[in-house]
Amino acid sequence: MKERELRDLIADVKTGRLSRRVFVQRMIAAGLSASMAGMMLSQSGVAMAAPALPYKPTKAGGGGLLKLLYWQAVTLLNPHFAVGTKDQEGCRIFYEPLAGWDGDGNLVPILAAEIPSKENDGLSEDGRSVIWKLKRGVKWHDGMPFTSDDVVFNWEYAKTPETAAVSIASYKDITVEKIDDFTVRLTFAKPTPFWAEAFVGNYGMIIPKHLFKDYVGAKSREAPNNLKPVGTGPYLFVDFKPGDMLRATINPNYHVANRPHFDEVEVKGGGDAVSAARAVLQTGEYDYAWNMQVEDEILTKLEAVGKGKVSITPSGNVEFMQLNPTDPAVEVDGERASIKTRHPLFSDPAVRQAINLLIDRASIEKFIYGRTARATANFLNNPERFRSKNTKIEFNIEKANQILEAAGWKKGGDGIRAKDGKPLKFVFQTSINAPRQKTQAIVKQACQKAGIDVELKSVVGSVFFSSDPANPDTYTHFYCDAQMYSTTMPQADPQFFMNQYTSWQVANKENKWQGRNVSRWQSKEYDEIYRQVERELDAVKRAALFIKLNDLVVSDNYIQPILSRTRVAALGAKLTAHISGWDNDLWQLASWYREG
Repeated sequence: MKERELRDLIADVKTGRLSRRVFVQRMIAAGLSASMAGMMLSQSGVAMAAPALPYKPTKAGGGGLLKLLYWQAVTLLNPHFAVGTKDQEGCRIFYEPLAGWDGDGNLVPILAAEIPSKENDGLSEDGRSVIWKLKRGVKWHDGMPFTSDDVVFNWEYAKTPETAAVSIASYKDITVEKIDDFTVRLTFAKPTPFWAEAFVGNYGMIIPKHLFKDYVGAKSREAPNNLKPVGTGPYLFVDFKPGDMLRATINPNYHVANRPHFDEVEVKGGGDAVSAARAVLQTGEYDYAWNMQVEDEILTKLEAVGKGKVSITPSGNVEFMQLNPTDPAVEVDGERASIKTRHPLFSDPAVRQAINLLIDRASIEKFIYGRTARATANFLNNPERFRSKNTKIEFNIEKANQILEAAGWKKGGDGIRAKDGKPLKFVFQTSINAPRQKTQAIVKQACQKAGIDVELKSVVGSVFFSSDPANPDTYTHFYCDAQMYSTTMPQADPQFFMNQYTSWQVANKENKWQGRNVSRWQSKEYDEIYRQVERELDAVKRAALFIKLNDLVVSDNYIQPILSRTRVAALGAKLTAHISGWDNDLWQLASWYREG
């Protein structure tokens, strides 16, 4: 789209001749994401709209008990330590960010009074600063006022390396200053096209300064309120048994009128995805079940009972397999899977290339996931503008055999290939979940036909996705040869999503395995291009850089994308829940309600 045409469209939005929605739709058709289209308007002086969510209750309370089921149980309640999605979800019941993302990629104010724009003097002309105005009258659950001091404190807390916050990447390269009690300024070291990262969405939840100020740095894990949240959200903490049950009650002083609808919230953890689906869709025992990683055939049959419905929301989530670049069997300076080591098998590109050819993605989609996912060769899949067309899906056992043979991996009498005395055998782990175990079996069967011996390992989800730095079986420790899980894309812009392959994000002992680069894959070229992305203001050039990043990751074959996944949940038939593919499922819990 030519610059003149784009300026004319923006002018039409300003004068009311063109709606925001139509503008965003045209930008998506031209190859931009919804969030970037919205930010383009805000940079041009058009304030972001806050779409009204359907909400029928006329008063707060009266909705009784809301029962939520998370088959991967919540294990902690500090959002700055929440590595797994289920812990972020648990935190969102109590803690809130300045703004969140709706399903169309629009920013919606939560603790902010409004979304920054040039029209309200929130955005600077040079792209180097943002001013957030805070909502007045908001109180923490203990009655203390929420102010700019809390926002500044969260920046100081998260950016301190010794705190070992998983959110550090969003805060370490910015400066946050208090202008007055209800205004803060964020300053960037360089022009920043995606300014809505700090204090927004999953990693933007704000904790109270008065309860955490003595726990910055090395003492961060000792804070009593890591397990007893005091937030600004719609519900007050009642009780928490990590890995089992979380209870909350209505916040009578919530800062949004007539909300929330429910009097109590109960979050039950554990079990498996199929039993969770049944508990909502078949028996009606629960109102909501998270992350329905269940064969679509089962979901369809359960939905037919009529007690519930399946919610399928587009997202950027991806199910993928990681091949460990490091050696999990060797310990260096008290740390296994150290970046100072190399994996004895996967350091051979031929092995990685062969495994890529041995993943039958099409069958995994067709026979396991159905309408809830699609086969992909890309790590970055949505929004569509950022999806690479340079990759392809290929399943070819014969070709994999040829590659391994040519690389010197010869079959022995047992049918297993070996080279230089090293058998081609590895351990492949994932969380306990029927679709994942079936996917593991498909991969193992194909590998056997190529002379690769795969040992399958399954870990209970609450353990695998735990944020406990002392637990060696978590996926962030990656003390295994290969592993598979789904990673979520928490924003409609890929910048935060793609920082998980930068060298400075490697998970290790020093950062308590909180670094987002769980895979340990590193590339100097990737780091350089990512730095370009951070400062590129031209949306078209920026999209091209993201495609380069995707292609670098997947072409090296340490990262094996399998499925582009939607956000799938089970809802009671009478429950209205506002789920976004770009934020937590519970991002608008205050506006959930049940009819009848």
